[in-house]
Amino acid sequence: MKRILQVAFLILCCTAVVFAAGKKEKEASTDGTGPVIFSFFTADATEDMLWNDPVALEITKRTGVTLEVERPVAGDTQAIPLMIASGEFPDLIFAKGDLTKLIEAEAVIPLDDLIEKYGQNMKDLYGDQLVRLKNSPSDPYIYSVGTYGVKQAILETAGTMQLQHAVLKELGYPQIKTLEDYENALRAYMKKYPTIDGQKTIGLSLLIDTWQWYIDLSNPGNYTIGYPDDGQWIVDSKLNARYKFLDPEISQYYKWLNKINAEGLLDPESFTQKEDVWKSKIASGRVLGIAYPNWGYGDARTSLIQNGKADRTYAYLPVTASAKYKDPSLKDYGFSGGWGIAISSSCKDPVRAFKFLDWFCSEEAQVLVNWGLENVNYVVKDGKRVVPAEEQNRADTDPDYSKKTGVGRWIHPFPQRGTAAVDKNGDYISRTSRQRLIDNYLPVEKETLSAYGVNMWIDLFPTSEELGVSKHGQVWQYALPPELNEKVTAADEYVKTALAQCVLAKPADFEAKWAELQKKLKDMGMEQAGVELSGIIGEKMKLWGVK
Repeated sequence: MKRILQVAFLILCCTAVVFAAGKKEKEASTDGTGPVIFSFFTADATEDMLWNDPVALEITKRTGVTLEVERPVAGDTQAIPLMIASGEFPDLIFAKGDLTKLIEAEAVIPLDDLIEKYGQNMKDLYGDQLVRLKNSPSDPYIYSVGTYGVKQAILETAGTMQLQHAVLKELGYPQIKTLEDYENALRAYMKKYPTIDGQKTIGLSLLIDTWQWYIDLSNPGNYTIGYPDDGQWIVDSKLNARYKFLDPEISQYYKWLNKINAEGLLDPESFTQKEDVWKSKIASGRVLGIAYPNWGYGDARTSLIQNGKADRTYAYLPVTASAKYKDPSLKDYGFSGGWGIAISSSCKDPVRAFKFLDWFCSEEAQVLVNWGLENVNYVVKDGKRVVPAEEQNRADTDPDYSKKTGVGRWIHPFPQRGTAAVDKNGDYISRTSRQRLIDNYLPVEKETLSAYGVNMWIDLFPTSEELGVSKHGQVWQYALPPELNEKVTAADEYVKTALAQCVLAKPADFEAKWAELQKKLKDMGMEQAGVELSGIIGEKMKLWGVK
């Protein structure tokens, strides 16, 4: 018995020593800038992201933090549910719309107290928009930060219908404002040039492989009838929501795709091709039109420029189903809160992790991730940051520029001040500004813009002022209740296949296919889902204090 007591005592002493040592180490890392490694899961990563570029290494130098970046496999939507099932979580998590699942599982921690105690940079960045980070009226805590800029200047379009400069020039720079105009341009050019560089000319080519269908098949449907990007929803002026594919007017776009497919103006591989195949077609110069944001094909664009085919890059055009609609590309959404980076309940050092996120909110961090290293990626002249011509050319011609330099690589999904934010000297924190964009346009872009009598692509579109500011932000950034999220996911899976069937059907069969889609969505409860979401939007408005 005496021996047993002696052993127990020794075990207790050892445990106490270990505990004390661990506590001391944790406190030391929390209060200092010594080396620490945090695991970081980002649902948006489509390739491995190594923390080894010059900007990442500089972040580590200034903060002591190194990130081990984890990602889902091939757009795996089960990544977060599997985490929850296993009970094992990385230190930092960017879960996109699955944040609510983590909250309900108590897998992430509220940040309110940390913001109050350590979050001065965060308070400065968000200002009176901090309230928009709160989860819900029934759970009014902040669980995530980041992802989208707080102060945004809309200087570039995204998701618009695009045509090659070569096409527009050949046709005498016609007005392209409707789907019919766009179709006529494709038809005329393809008739005159059935091949390009010995390969068959392709009209409009879509990328619908995995999650890309939301971008290239779903979004153009609402854009062309004048509704801005609320994900899979349309929200009217009274803040009533409906699942977009139940809208009576949205079929116009898919009926048009059906028409041009039957005529051979749509790439027949649009519904089957992988991203690398799609990009290779663009890089060849034989794809006349696309409807994908420029961030999705930058490497293919760079390849065209490198190979002397800049005229095969694209002009951004305000194309709608008919003249009665306004292209919503420049809609000001305000700040939506919603998606962001959360700290897991199993994080090895939550205070240190939060301080890292707070540092990202600082002017110092924002300049670093946007511009890179001073006297390497940019120089300062007369108090303003300037990218030397040689470096700008490198950025324009090297498809791996961001990966190699780190410039712009770590902006998303971390906290962002936004494209309208300025530093203490009045210089823009983002590289994106009106004059910088104009200065960096390709000669062929300037030629096309001049032909249309404007200086920037956005000058062709209805203005942000004309379109007004969204009271509710953007619905796709909301963290929806799991039950509603699951219902939408099931509907989306069905719609992706059903839309393909509608587009590829014989024109005489389109209406019947569309009616079948409508009935199925109603049977799946998507009308009621719209009612539920309308209630959630109303709650958000109360939480935000919006009238």
